[in-house]
Amino acid sequence: MKLSKVFGGLVLVASACLLTACGSSDKKDTSVSDIKDKGTMVVALNPEFAPFEFKTLVDGKDTIVGADVKIAEAIGEELGVKVKFSSMSFNNVLASLQSGKADIAISGISATPERKKAYNFSEPYYESENVVLVKKTDLDKYTKTTSLDGLSVGTQKGTIQETVASEQLKGAKVVALTQNGEMINELKNGQIQAVVLEKPIAEGYVANNDDLTISNITLKNDDADAYAVALPKDDDKLTKKVNKVINELKDSGKIDQFVQDAYALSTSDSNN
Repeated sequence: MKLSKVFGGLVLVASACLLTACGSSDKKDTSVSDIKDKGTMVVALNPEFAPFEFKTLVDGKDTIVGADVKIAEAIGEELGVKVKFSSMSFNNVLASLQSGKADIAISGISATPERKKAYNFSEPYYESENVVLVKKTDLDKYTKTTSLDGLSVGTQKGTIQETVASEQLKGAKVVALTQNGEMINELKNGQIQAVVLEKPIAEGYVANNDDLTISNITLKNDDADAYAVALPKDDDKLTKKVNKVINELKDSGKIDQFVQDAYALSTSDSNN
């Protein structure tokens, strides 16, 4: 009798395990259909990365524009849905995918090996280059990475530039701030001596600030620094759709045009 109870218990456990296994293997990827059903694709971004995403006045209304915005809109068009941009700090952009608050994230995001463990990523759409921004009066003072030893260098919190600064400017004190604008103000006020930024973003600030310039300090760039669209882990159908759009835009040269047009807009007098 005891044996029959034990055997019966084992059967129940085995059945439960089998059902659990079957349940997990039957899980379907409904990422595309879910977005189409609601008719809207929510895009997480941090509009502090001109020319990729930034705010400007369009017909008197504060509007998020930029190269990444154009790419997101093309993805929405491919899916046949409206695009809703959700603005947030950069260190919350990827987290919004895990929480389900956003369907995709596009905000100058580098597809690093560590991030790939937690998220899906599209094909890269832009090869990034990191530079060091300094005051123009300090150009001759800071010429190599060791020139910044013992000094404060600003980066945006949660970005690949924070890692680049920590690894390549080992003698400097890395100050991670939330917003790019905050870093620029601290640089101009002398609270920090340099800022690590993406080259096109740095060029935008130089164009709008006569007292700033890109230094001659050379930083190493890694293939993992390339920009890609981030998606929830295992949303493979959606990733495939996004890749289709990315490849079409790259092949047609439209992404390069998006960046050039957005850069011109970010540095225009009307945007100052």
